[in-house]
Amino acid sequence: MDVSLIIPALNEAACIGPLLAELPAGLARQVIVVDNGSTDGTGDVARAAGAQVVVEPRRGYGFACAAGVAAAQGNVLVFMDGDGSFVPGELAGLVEPIAGDQADLVLGSRMLGNMAAGAMPPHQLAGNKLVAGLLRLLYGLRVTDLGPFRAIRRDLLLQLDMQERTYGWPVEMMVKTARRGARLVEKPITYRPRLAGRSKVGGTLRGTALATYRIFQVTFRYAR
Repeated sequence: MDVSLIIPALNEAACIGPLLAELPAGLARQVIVVDNGSTDGTGDVARAAGAQVVVEPRRGYGFACAAGVAAAQGNVLVFMDGDGSFVPGELAGLVEPIAGDQADLVLGSRMLGNMAAGAMPPHQLAGNKLVAGLLRLLYGLRVTDLGPFRAIRRDLLLQLDMQERTYGWPVEMMVKTARRGARLVEKPITYRPRLAGRSKVGGTLRGTALATYRIFQVTFRYAR
């Protein structure tokens, strides 16, 4: 497979270099770091580490992901956060169901895998569980996690006509995949505390509340 790894990043200069250094050679032909308006030199650090840097000044997780997709050339696209909370070497296992023609979208599940103590605060765990339950109820999606470490066939993603530009982007991908009848599976992954700094989502109650609100909006929007 021809894999493009897309890493949205906002002010992750302390994390992005060590994260890229962990990526085993040969797993991804193209490594794209999308600098989503950083003020700490994230893009420069990523470039020095050998990544292709795409600048997307419009703040928003969906904006960053869309910019990465526009620059990607692979037929399989993998998305991973830039804070070091995921293990880059597990990319191989994540794309395996697509390589074996068993899935079109593969979600890395932190709930099924190895989650380090304290890696996800209780309020984020609760929100994640709630939305997963709604996805099961509204769309028949039997998922345990909304994790951002995921792999998808490029042709499917382009067919989904993604519109969301905030933290609701991953959920839009999931529900549109379900509505098309495409194959979605989960794979257990490792989840660890971020390498440095504080999470924009789980790091504060306000961040979690705002992200959850946008995710709820998207979850119900496509159920109508």
